[in-house]
Amino acid sequence: MRKNSISKISFLLIATLLMWLKTYIVYKTSFDIKIENWKQEFILFINPLSFLLFIYGIGLFMKEKNRNRFVFITSIVLTGVLLANMVFYRFFNDFLTIPVLFQSSNMGDLGSSVSSLFQPVDVLLFVDLVILFWLLRKPAFRTDIRATRKERSAYYLLVAAVFFFNLGLAETERPQLLTRSFDREMLVKNISVYNFHVYDGVIQSKTSAQRAMADSTNLTEIENYVKANKKEPNQEMKGIAEGRNVIMVSLESTQNFVLNGAELNGQEISPYLNDLADKSYNFTNVYHQTGQGKTSDAEFLTDNSLYPLGRGAVFFTNPDNKFNATPEILKEKGYTSAVFHANNKSFWNRDLVYNAFGYDHFYDVDSYKVTPETSVGWGLKDKEFFEQTASLMKELPQPFYSKSITLTNHFPFELSEDDQTIDKFDSNSKTLNNYFTTVKYQDDAVKQFIESLKKEGLYENSIIVFYGDHYGISENHNEAMAKYLGKEVTPFESQQLQRVPFIVHIPGVTDKNPKEIDTVGGQIDIRPTVMNLLGVDSKDKVEFGNDLFSKDRLPFTVMRDGSFVTDKYVYTGNVCYDKSTGQPIEDKTACEPYIAKAKKELDYSDKIIYSDLLRFYNKEDQNEKQENK
Repeated sequence: MRKNSISKISFLLIATLLMWLKTYIVYKTSFDIKIENWKQEFILFINPLSFLLFIYGIGLFMKEKNRNRFVFITSIVLTGVLLANMVFYRFFNDFLTIPVLFQSSNMGDLGSSVSSLFQPVDVLLFVDLVILFWLLRKPAFRTDIRATRKERSAYYLLVAAVFFFNLGLAETERPQLLTRSFDREMLVKNISVYNFHVYDGVIQSKTSAQRAMADSTNLTEIENYVKANKKEPNQEMKGIAEGRNVIMVSLESTQNFVLNGAELNGQEISPYLNDLADKSYNFTNVYHQTGQGKTSDAEFLTDNSLYPLGRGAVFFTNPDNKFNATPEILKEKGYTSAVFHANNKSFWNRDLVYNAFGYDHFYDVDSYKVTPETSVGWGLKDKEFFEQTASLMKELPQPFYSKSITLTNHFPFELSEDDQTIDKFDSNSKTLNNYFTTVKYQDDAVKQFIESLKKEGLYENSIIVFYGDHYGISENHNEAMAKYLGKEVTPFESQQLQRVPFIVHIPGVTDKNPKEIDTVGGQIDIRPTVMNLLGVDSKDKVEFGNDLFSKDRLPFTVMRDGSFVTDKYVYTGNVCYDKSTGQPIEDKTACEPYIAKAKKELDYSDKIIYSDLLRFYNKEDQNEKQENK
């Protein structure tokens, strides 16, 4: 462009430069984006530029006075986008998606969880806005000259050249980049956080159209895959808990590193759960598979044996879908079903989703006596919750299938000194330091719950299942975790930290013949495992999990981001590790068959959800039953 042309858009260029530099600084200071070579660093540096030039360039169609106002307002909006992603990333170690924005109704209930994520340094994010506001008042930037058509054309040719240069470089580093939408970090690293949000919007529009276009033939291919990969459940274990009540307990933010004898300053962190695990079927190699839906994703996995979505939460994006959830299946066996959770019924859309799952009762916060003295963090303390839950559970017709969702061991892991029965850890992470105190409190509460079940006469005739819902300590606290573990938290170790408890206690059975099972599995395997113990055949249902006791099952589990674990390999961050050594393996092809399988299963599960394909399964199933009658 000529010198006088550049002078016309000097304010626009200054705003672009400031936002470009600010974005790169945020990349380096607020996001843990892994860089492996100079080319990736260069791509990360240039990737905001094409979007910023494009969006600010819209102002070229305006007179300069209005153009400068548009540029300033755009800078405010983009700063808001950066800040929202920064705050979200600090806890979830992830980037915002459009479905997550629809979950904003949850924010009012988050309280201290959200406020604790803001940091004083965040005010520096507004420095460029102050500079732009000052420049707006300068006479040099007040003219009514429009950019000519030729100048606009030249400008947008430059935008296109920058974009395709960026995309071409990214494709050399990561082929098929735009087809791997479940890897958000990879997309942000290569096409920018802004273009990622544009891409996310395109994907959202595409998935919204899938349901309207779907028919029953879309389900056939998936059914064939599921049946071909379904393994015979363990016949020796089948029905050993037949007719018993099912008491599922979701242990909030609980990871395996605080169980199985783990100590802090010589004191066991979870002594009661450790003792209970020694009298149970204790699965020590089960991984959480949740995405952005966290606890709700864990519920979805354990009730449906389908993968959660890569973007947002099924509970928000598809609450009206048809499902073949556990409550519906057990209802045919005479079971009543209920959920116990001392939170607002609309949180995570639970009031709608539980109805879609076929639950008979939902005991929300209005069913509990909650006072300031019995509350902390997100609500009712676990001890009071379990005590009241046991009494409410006693009212249910038996046999029943129930799920109890705890709250106290939730970020930011607050607990009064009177309730703390273990010392805090000493590290640079307040989050990890507090975490041990709330885990120990949860353990004490579980002990009280078992005693309450015995008191109410519910213990002996039940199967009691504990599972961790998702991680509590994200990768943002790896330095502090390394201090606790006494070793560096590499990507391999970080993946291993995603293991969560899965403990099945059957009074009169497991205490006589307990087992520790180290087979690789995930939350998706919980339903078929429990169903087989109940003697309920679910192999004709569309589910991706398998009985963890099965002698034929493939030791393989897939995480929502496309990483996976087998008995020999751990694949994470696009690197294949030898599980026995924790080191990258030289044979790059070793993980490839599993990479394809992981992608296929995630894609198939997404199609089921986005297209609501089980509505066709239900119709066909009902027609078949009527014909059999």
